[in-house]
Amino acid sequence: MSAEGNAVSIRGVVKSFGGTRVLDDINIDFRAGEVHALVGENGAGKSSVGKIVGGYYSADDGEITVFGERIGRFSPREALLRGIAMIHQELQLVPELTVAQNVFLGLESHRAGLLVGGDLERFAVIEATCDFGLDPRAKVANLRIAERQKVEIMRAIARNARVIIMDEPTSSLTEDEAERLHQLIRRLKSNGVTVIYVSHFLDHILANCDRITVMRDGRVVRTASVEGETKQSLVDSMLGQASNIIWPSLPPAPAETVKPIAEMRKISTDTGLRDISLLVRPGEIVGLIGLVGSGRTEIGRAMFGADPIEAGSYEIDGIEQRRLNVTRAVAQGVALVPEDRRKQGLVLTQTTRPNISLATLGGLSRFGLLNRNEETDRVRAMIRHFGIVPGKVDGEVAFYSGGNQQKVLLSKWAVAKPRLLILDEPSRGVDIGARQRIHEFIVEMAAAGTGVLLISSELEEVINLSHRGYLMSEGRIFDEVSCRDLTVDAALNRIFREQSRNHDIQETTLQ
Repeated sequence: MSAEGNAVSIRGVVKSFGGTRVLDDINIDFRAGEVHALVGENGAGKSSVGKIVGGYYSADDGEITVFGERIGRFSPREALLRGIAMIHQELQLVPELTVAQNVFLGLESHRAGLLVGGDLERFAVIEATCDFGLDPRAKVANLRIAERQKVEIMRAIARNARVIIMDEPTSSLTEDEAERLHQLIRRLKSNGVTVIYVSHFLDHILANCDRITVMRDGRVVRTASVEGETKQSLVDSMLGQASNIIWPSLPPAPAETVKPIAEMRKISTDTGLRDISLLVRPGEIVGLIGLVGSGRTEIGRAMFGADPIEAGSYEIDGIEQRRLNVTRAVAQGVALVPEDRRKQGLVLTQTTRPNISLATLGGLSRFGLLNRNEETDRVRAMIRHFGIVPGKVDGEVAFYSGGNQQKVLLSKWAVAKPRLLILDEPSRGVDIGARQRIHEFIVEMAAAGTGVLLISSELEEVINLSHRGYLMSEGRIFDEVSCRDLTVDAALNRIFREQSRNHDIQETTLQ
């Protein structure tokens, strides 16, 4: 197919989750041999478009054409057979296998499960193309996040993909590593490969892409050539009009003299956090304001004891936590609502009752026996409080809507009455009614004296629900702000300016 033809076309594509429409009448042509960027605020639908093209999501409506052939039901395997590979924001690797085994997973030339010389020779060819410097025999579990991302890229190259979807490909890379990736993208383009490039790094997009599709609230705003575009023109298109959400009134912020529940000083982790200093006081809602890959989730996991701290100090109630783990964190009143409720938050094989009671079973038991009547009363009270539907104590959570699953997860910690509540994407994938109730719950917890750390990809949400905020970029906090005076426009512009500043510093260092 010529460079003027379309590798992939999507027409009228619609996608919903749990009653929430995340893509609405999407029409985009991805031309063969071009680098096509998808940009927009967090939650605009960029990654969902990528997953539709890559076969990971099935469209509820609309038409997808791949190299002139109309596609019906699509899956990742079928996408690969048609030359489409996706490099995920959430890496899809097997940690206990080696680099080479992950690169050639499903394509092995093996004997008795062992890689043979031919695979290592094939790896050397791909390494010569990518110039990533990876050891093919290294176990993926021992690699840094940035190195794992390189393995994902090599997997796509190994499959001779004609369309490669890259979802935030530089989020974990240094500027030098990102430039090597962009050089590789230029080589792929020269060979006729189409690259769909999903990113928040506008400098990278303007320097390396041919066309740009701007998205907002699950819709396409416009598609245009990169020529004539600026960061400001893209930001203006991304923001559009403010939403009509009614935000609940926040309780008064605690005085600066109030001792914090939790305080980090110069924290670093092997997940990419560098020199993190922050604090959360009782009754205060503190927001982490940054884009995907900025390190927001990693801060929440470190505070919950899920990820080890390599350097710096972390105190809970003034006591330094030297060997913190999840059990110890929970015992000290720290709770985490993770961003992936199905994989990390809920026990989908259990009903509503145990999912809500899980964190407080000790208080419901005597001599090892569970007080079932007291448990039932608590669960019914939470069902009424949150308006969980269906209102069954033993309802099957696995079949609840996203909003009602999230209410069950929040109920678990509402019963536990934590002193510090870390909320990572609390309203992701829920309808407007559930979102409103979740916002009210956040304010209720703060009014009751709980310190809340709020992480959300929707900047409008985190700004309007927080007293204070920390601006983040590339694993660092670069400023502390009062959210009362902050707008989404100002926050985005400051984040993009910080990215540009870091880019300039790293380029100067390399020179």
